[in-house]
Formats: sequence, structure tokens, C-alpha cells
Amino acid sequence: MAGGFLSEKRVLIAGLASQRSIAWGIACAMHREGARLAFGYQGEKLAGRAQKMAAELDSDAVFECDVGKDEDIERLVAGAREALGGLDVLVHSIGFAPREALAGGFTEATTRDAWRIAQDISAYSLVGLARAARPALAENGGSILTLSYLGAVRALPHYNVMGPAKASLEAAVRFLAQDLGPEGIRVNAISAGPIKTLAAAGISGFRRMLDHVSRTAPLARSVSAEEVGDAAAFLCSDLARGITGETLYVDAGYHAVGMTLPDE
Repeated sequence: MAGGFLSEKRVLIAGLASQRSIAWGIACAMHREGARLAFGYQGEKLAGRAQKMAAELDSDAVFECDVGKDEDIERLVAGAREALGGLDVLVHSIGFAPREALAGGFTEATTRDAWRIAQDISAYSLVGLARAARPALAENGGSILTLSYLGAVRALPHYNVMGPAKASLEAAVRFLAQDLGPEGIRVNAISAGPIKTLAAAGISGFRRMLDHVSRTAPLARSVSAEEVGDAAAFLCSDLARGITGETLYVDAGYHAVGMTLPDE
């Protein structure tokens, strides 16, 4: 589609997994606004699903990538750049920790290996992708976007090792913004409220967390992947050309609330 505020922008979305994901919400919003898309996915078993989803958005640029391997990251960015004829936007929608680390108390659940894996896959992968995409993004003043969560700045039940990983991710956004800004590259994050995604299903007690947010947030609800997608499309467009180093909350206002009282 042409004519939207991302018309002809060439976008690589790393971390496409399912239609129940924030990455899919972002992809749909960007496609609606005229972007041309390429995708990275993790694991051979997701190949068919990723190709089918990409086809729904008029793309056949789909590449397998294990972000724990630098050579895979280089191959993903090179493939997307060739398929799209360049690169204007990089979306990092990747986070992982061992399932057993996302249940119980933080101290007992957080092993050295769980910490290392969460930091590597959830935080360092942004830096690795930014390094690989830097030459292409610098050609026209590109944009990088990643996805965070409130656990980066608040202690939350069962989020455990992912909290420090998201804190590292948000710090990386600031350092990348400073480092890449002189080349015209903007770097931002969205901190989304809890959404029923496949990834969220791995967090113990997630349904109770979602109910709590829906009762407590100023808008009296949670948010959808589509709403996050709209915000992402804006941040990666020229409409947001003066914004970098920012973490934008798309959480129905939950992060701004310190206390609520039951109705009398």
C-alpha cells in the first residue's frame, strides 16, 4: 500500500513468531502505512508460519536468524537489505529467558545461566542488530525500535530475570541513541502494557497481572498489539524525527499510577 506516513520505508522486523505477538501488530500497522517489510524468525519450525504471515503483508523476504550468533545477525541484515533495496527501519521484537526462571521468587529462580541467556538474547541482540544494520540505516537517517516492559524499572512478580534484561535493553537504547545520532539514526523503545501473547503465556500468574492492570490503569483496560503497532509506526516515521533515546509507554497509563483505592 502507498500513501501512508511510512510510504516506501524499508523495514526489517526481527522476532516474528505468531499472529498473537506484538511484532505482528507492528507489522500490520507499518504495512497499512505503506512500508515494505522483511522479517527475521527464530528456529526452523517457524519457517512455514513466518512465510505465511509475511505473504499476508505482501512480503516474501523472510529469513531464519538465531540472534545468539553474530553470523546469523549479519546474514539477516544483509538478506533484508538486498531484498528491500536498502534499509530504513529496524524493529527488534526479541526477548527470551528459560521458562523455569520465570516462576517463583527472583533469588531462587535466577541462575547464572538464566541471567546470561536473558541478557544475551533479550538485550545484547539489539546491539548486535544495530551494529550490523548501521551502514544501511545511516544512508538515509534510519530508525531503530525495540520493545521493553515495566519490569525494566519496577519489580514485578515472576518477571524475575527478564527485569534486569529489560533494564539493560533500555540502557542500550540510550547509549545507541547517543552513539548513532550523529549519523542520523534514531533509537527508541516502547514499553507496552501486558498483552495476551504467546511469550506472555510463559510468565507465571500472567492472567492475574492482566486483570490487575485492567482494573488499575487510568483507562480501565489493558492495551492491544494493534495499539502498540500504531505507536511503533509513528516512532519509526518522519513524524517522530525529533525523538530519540526515548522509552514510550503504551500501557493505558498504568505506569503513571502509584495507588488506587476501592470504590466507596
